[in-house]
Amino acid sequence: MLCAVYKTRRKEGMYLYVPGKDKFEQVPEPLLKQFGQPQLVMLLPLGKRGELAGVDKTVLEKALSEQGFYLQMPPKQENWLAEHRQSLGASARSEDKK
Repeated sequence: MLCAVYKTRRKEGMYLYVPGKDKFEQVPEPLLKQFGQPQLVMLLPLGKRGELAGVDKTVLEKALSEQGFYLQMPPKQENWLAEHRQSLGASARSEDKK
């Protein structure tokens, strides 16, 4: 299966996978509206790939065959300062101590 990967300018790290170039028919209209103008990143032959970065290949293939698309969300941003403050018993935010 040939998969097309698109990115959005609206949110870094968010990608939309569809089962072919410009195959957006199965993508819900509200999602496309929020995603904005899709920018093609690459065409990806899934059959020849062993692993994919950031996406479980079996989950991707199942979503493409059942839903017609797969939306990869950006990884959650960690706040190391807040975690460190909490480990010391302080508030996660410095403004909270006032």
